[in-house]
Amino acid sequence: MSETPESVAEETKETIQEMVEEVEVQFKQLVDVFNPMNNKLNWLLLALPIALYFNAVHSLEMAFVFSMIAIAPLAFLMGKATEEIALRTGEAVGGLLNATFGNAVEMIIAGMALYAASQNPDVLETMVTVTQASLIGSILGNLLLVLGLAMLYGGIKHSEQIFSNQTGQMNGALLVLAVVALIVPSAFHHNGGSSDDVLNLSYATALVLLFIYGCSLVFQLKTHVDMFSSGGHGDHEDPEISIKDAWILLIVATILVGWMAHILVHSLESTVEKWHMPELFIGVILVPFFGNAAEHFTAVLVAGKDKMDLSIAIAIGSSVQIALFVAPVMVLWAWFLGVPLPLEFGILETVAAFGSVLITISILADGKTNWLEGVMALACYTILAMAFFFA
Repeated sequence: MSETPESVAEETKETIQEMVEEVEVQFKQLVDVFNPMNNKLNWLLLALPIALYFNAVHSLEMAFVFSMIAIAPLAFLMGKATEEIALRTGEAVGGLLNATFGNAVEMIIAGMALYAASQNPDVLETMVTVTQASLIGSILGNLLLVLGLAMLYGGIKHSEQIFSNQTGQMNGALLVLAVVALIVPSAFHHNGGSSDDVLNLSYATALVLLFIYGCSLVFQLKTHVDMFSSGGHGDHEDPEISIKDAWILLIVATILVGWMAHILVHSLESTVEKWHMPELFIGVILVPFFGNAAEHFTAVLVAGKDKMDLSIAIAIGSSVQIALFVAPVMVLWAWFLGVPLPLEFGILETVAAFGSVLITISILADGKTNWLEGVMALACYTILAMAFFFA
């Protein structure tokens, strides 16, 4: 029996109506992601237009402050989009996405700074110093500040928290390897190696670190998946937005982070000069703090829910990514741009990184945490922050 024109028109109308309703639902889901009532960190998105305004009127110091604040919620949105995409992929692809975009903010800021250095030799020293400091600062922030806050907050709610230290031990070993890679170029230079030789050693070391990082990904995502899937990744989560909206969110958030990073880097030199703020303090403390704010927030919250495995995985896993992936990539990126960026950090930065790794490994060795250990980690971070401020 053939369909009448009226029935065809009715079916077409119903199909169009269903498509419209689906689009409305997806739009509402995407808007909810930005809703500050659902996530208080989204209130900081107000800093984005303020940063644009101050940049337009050439108030560079205020543009620096608000661009740095705006990066925090944008980093959260990038992480949210990555998680939504990862929920629809296999574990290996999802893990690779999280590994790639987990520290995208640091890579964007450092990459912009190095590009600015390649275009303007007058700011080369400042940008190289801030880039190196931000890499060390991300490691310090994750190992001491994030873990310290997580252990303190979790310890207040639960007298003692137990976690599996099997994965922590492997990540700890990777961090020790990375710190050794930071120490060797400095030792080589002090032993009589020339600056060119230090640079060549840094390039070779960066390639080795990337190889090790690749091996660690294969280990976690392919050959020893069971060891890591048992960590406190919590219950099964259902997607909250469509895969298309997740990709849109990721692309838009990444573009906005790049825009804010451009403003931040552009205003950095002026802020250092007018406010007499040490470059090391900006690089080690301020930039990583706002760049990692979303991860900090998540790690502390899940610790309060007695999911210490997940909290430790966030903090230490991010540090491993910085040390074995972001830092080598930045060294090679600088090499491509013609900017000298050796893995030779200052004595204070190197000692701080080495000390933070040792403290973290010793605290987590027994597979238990409490609030006092959190206070000790925070005290160590405070001492280092003061040292970098007065450096």
